[in-house]
Amino acid sequence: MRNRTFAALCFTVAWLTATVAPASAQTASRPNEPSKVPRGADGRPNLEGVWDFRSITPLERPKELGNKEWLTAEEAAAIERKAAASAQAQDRRTPGDVAGAYNSFWMDAVSANSRRTSIIVDPPDGRLPPTVPGTVRQEGSYGEHWTAGERPVRYRGGGLYPEGPEDRGLAERCLVGFNAGPPLIPGGYNQNIQIVQTSSHVVILHEMVHDARIVPLDGRPHLPKTIQRWMGDARGRWDGDTLVIESANFTDKTLSFNDSIQSGMGTGTTLHLTERLRRVDAGTLEYSFTVNDPATFTRPFTGIMTLRKSDEPIFEYACHEANYAIRNILTGARKEEAEAKGAK
Repeated sequence: MRNRTFAALCFTVAWLTATVAPASAQTASRPNEPSKVPRGADGRPNLEGVWDFRSITPLERPKELGNKEWLTAEEAAAIERKAAASAQAQDRRTPGDVAGAYNSFWMDAVSANSRRTSIIVDPPDGRLPPTVPGTVRQEGSYGEHWTAGERPVRYRGGGLYPEGPEDRGLAERCLVGFNAGPPLIPGGYNQNIQIVQTSSHVVILHEMVHDARIVPLDGRPHLPKTIQRWMGDARGRWDGDTLVIESANFTDKTLSFNDSIQSGMGTGTTLHLTERLRRVDAGTLEYSFTVNDPATFTRPFTGIMTLRKSDEPIFEYACHEANYAIRNILTGARKEEAEAKGAK
């Protein structure tokens, strides 16, 4: 991350993003205005640049808001003040376990770039649709996941202590990013992407875990289903001034959808993801995603976010540089094993 922190911060971020809504004077997205949309030599909208997707808009609309899609300016301002106060409270708490040891300095500043009451816009209630009966849900800390109800977590061989780094969570091992997706989901830090565009390809570089998605625009078919990728096999096309990206062939090591930093459901092998990017003006990019996974959810659902142009560069995500967390975790596990054997 930009300030080289790691997993534990995510507990705070997960709470914050789940309990506050957006706050700015922006209203519903307007149609592209040709005079304000930069274009390339081929006449297509120019999507290039570094884009910031931080937001305190919750993924799901608070139930008490019903079908209310937009906040008033006064409501948004009040929620923004609440979010700022919550961030300040982080700086005043008593130091404790590493899971709560990071203050607001390490987090992207709270930001609101829309007055939407939720990222999800369909279903109309702004909530995730029900999951299909029998869907496996993974819950737990940022570093380790377990099936709901199966506590304490048991590792390979049925032991209670991790035998090696392979027993730790994918994000803790810096193999996947907790907000990079796809789809993009705001949270924590490194909430930036960089887009590089040609007439035949678009490249999306994610600052989180420095993954780059190369999206062909030449109409080639998807790879065979036997070839699976961490971030899916992406194919792009233009629909007017909107870039549409269809992704499939996700690996079974990732979930169909992460509804927070700490939880998710389903498997990537059954996910079909559609993303849309539309340049609104010189400083704004509208990003939407539709998750279609009939093996996990009873219906598709769609979310919309506003990305802002950033003047800052993409930073290196040196996730494990000078980071002794994994070694210390495993050292602690060996100590706990020895203590458990001695107590018998």
